[in-house]
Amino acid sequence: MNPDALRGHMDALLLSVLEHEPLHGYAIIEALQERSGGALAVPTGTVYPALRRLERVGYLASEWATVGGRKRRTYRLTSSGAKQLAGERSAWREFAEVIASVLEPGVGRTKTTG
Repeated sequence: MNPDALRGHMDALLLSVLEHEPLHGYAIIEALQERSGGALAVPTGTVYPALRRLERVGYLASEWATVGGRKRRTYRLTSSGAKQLAGERSAWREFAEVIASVLEPGVGRTKTTG
């Protein structure tokens, strides 16, 4: 998948992956790949700065945990992050609907003009 296609959507993807359980960075990358059927191969240089930024704004919290005998920073979604994710999902649905109405006219929603 074209990396430019992810621009502007990385926050929603990361928040979504952390919605049900805390994960460390590499597990987040693996979850993105698994959920996308292998289409998303997001580099660590993109994921880790985004995780730190999402933590700074309060959407994620982190703590150190021992995973497989190694100390790793584990991230979890905060209540503020859950609200942000809900907003991101709503915005995504609206965006997808609008794009679909242009790319596939006559399919999906119908609009009447007055």
